[in-house]
Amino acid sequence: MRRMITPGLAAWLAASTAVTGCLPYARAQSGLLAKGTLVAGVRPDLPGIGMRKQDGTFEGLDVDVAAYVAKALGKRVRIVPTPAADRERLLLKEKSVDMILTYWVRADWKTRIAFAGPYVPTYQDILVRSSEQRIRNVHDLAGRPICAVKGAGAADLVIKGLRVPARPVQTDGYAQCTAMLRDGRIDAITTNDTILAGLRNQQGAPFRLLGARFGEQRTGIGMRPGDTDGCEAVNKAVTQMYQDGTMAKSMRHWFGGSGLDMSVVAVPQFEGCE
Repeated sequence: MRRMITPGLAAWLAASTAVTGCLPYARAQSGLLAKGTLVAGVRPDLPGIGMRKQDGTFEGLDVDVAAYVAKALGKRVRIVPTPAADRERLLLKEKSVDMILTYWVRADWKTRIAFAGPYVPTYQDILVRSSEQRIRNVHDLAGRPICAVKGAGAADLVIKGLRVPARPVQTDGYAQCTAMLRDGRIDAITTNDTILAGLRNQQGAPFRLLGARFGEQRTGIGMRPGDTDGCEAVNKAVTQMYQDGTMAKSMRHWFGGSGLDMSVVAVPQFEGCE
């Protein structure tokens, strides 16, 4: 049940296309605001969030957000695939991306990475097979095999953070998770509810989103430290995206019918940009 990016947002994604209607920012000498094209890293394996299509282009909420932010800042945007395990290397060591989306704002990561946003309020949730009746909340994962995507950290929050003794099964991505959930090798996938909603819409009836919402996860935009002006500019653009209704429209487009609660889509409480 893959959905297509809206025509207006798709037009922003061509790196060769100039953008107008931007917010009034002075020309910076360094950092994000000094660039003509922003390179945005998105996950290539998350339906509804960031997914690489057969023609090599990308679609999903993160693509919409990156495109909107770039347009608001008067920039072009280039989307590149950024698996969870490669995020820090690409952002901090190689510096081949300027910002990375779907990045949990965690205390240990904040010691190395700056965060704009959070740009979408999310909760950790659980995806199970539609026929599964024994799992109703996070504590029911005790003793059960669950997906653990390398570099993502969601399974650790259940096992170490909440001390629920689930059994992690390591994978390289969520395509493996859904395959294993379908054939019974694992009993659940747990991560951001938006990620699970996208997987549910892609896979359809075999899977069910519990709506457990057992922990708020601040999903931010990872940036290199020290660029306060760039971070604040991104936050202003995200605020505008909420205020003009674009965020609510994008979320309905990608997650409608998944079981995700979208009754309130409001500007999140931002992190500081110091």
